[in-house]
Amino acid sequence: MEIVLIRHGQPEWVVDGLTVGDPPLTQRGRRQVEAVARTLAVERFDEVFCSPLVRARESAAPLFEALGRPEAIAPWLEEIRNPMWHGTPVEKTAEAFEEERRRPSSERWRGLEHLGGEHVGEFVARIREGCGLFLAERGIEPVQSEFALWSCPDPDRRIALVAHGGTNAVVICHLLGLAPVPWEWDRFTHYHAGITRLASMPVAEGHVFALSKLSDVEHLVLEDRSM
Repeated sequence: MEIVLIRHGQPEWVVDGLTVGDPPLTQRGRRQVEAVARTLAVERFDEVFCSPLVRARESAAPLFEALGRPEAIAPWLEEIRNPMWHGTPVEKTAEAFEEERRRPSSERWRGLEHLGGEHVGEFVARIREGCGLFLAERGIEPVQSEFALWSCPDPDRRIALVAHGGTNAVVICHLLGLAPVPWEWDRFTHYHAGITRLASMPVAEGHVFALSKLSDVEHLVLEDRSM
């Protein structure tokens, strides 16, 4: 089977020097997701879902339309929850992220919890649990093994998920059997509107997932590529 992960287009995080909590897409972001829709419209998908956040829903809308499908939201795809700093000067948010990056590795699990954000460890656990339940509903479950093996009753199934850099990185690590780290976003870098593909491969005891494409942006013209 194949799972296609699409990161949302470029969001408008800052307006008039103030941070936007749940931002819409920029004009560039809208061009990016239109290009995604044109690229994926020729492919067959059994299911397509998006995160409940505005930037993901706006990113998925052209794809749902191109495929002739109604919007389908999967709440478990929500990105890590930031502090409630809508309307905060952008300098303050940038300072908070920089302070977080300067911490010793073991302390980075806390993320921005002290400011009201989601603990990174809890975010990783939330996405792994949500992904596991989502797959189990489709008969895709871990096989008892020392390796990351999965049952895969329908090898021809194709699923597209429109989500976020952090969410997508955690899903990749979960499917590949990689131990989590507190910088999942940087471990697998995702460009805006990048397309990532994971394909199952049969082995004797079940299936393993292989990362065949990471954040492919060949569908975007150079001036529309962003991170």
